[in-house]
Amino acid sequence: MKRKTKGGHPRFEIRDPLLDGPADDELDLHGFTAAEAEAHLRVWLEGLARRRPGTLVHVITGKGRNSPGGAVLLPAVRRLLKGPLAARVADMALDDAGGGFRVRLR
Repeated sequence: MKRKTKGGHPRFEIRDPLLDGPADDELDLHGFTAAEAEAHLRVWLEGLARRRPGTLVHVITGKGRNSPGGAVLLPAVRRLLKGPLAARVADMALDDAGGGFRVRLR
């Protein structure tokens, strides 16, 4: 729930669902290798965070059903978002389908 502060800016409360609502942008990493996906995600997310902080994005990795050893992109993207890109991530969660992440940028 948004409430106005004295300065007229909305104040967010801890109960606010930061990852609800439509994504402002989307990146589909299907068909990428883990190294390609990580490089592409890093450039895309860092650029977007600089230009449009607070943006809600959807990063699609797929569930890894067609990967012989299981999901590759999902854990690689999770590690990147929680590690090297953590300074750019305000909040993140697995999407409803389980094949990507919804990410709120700082």
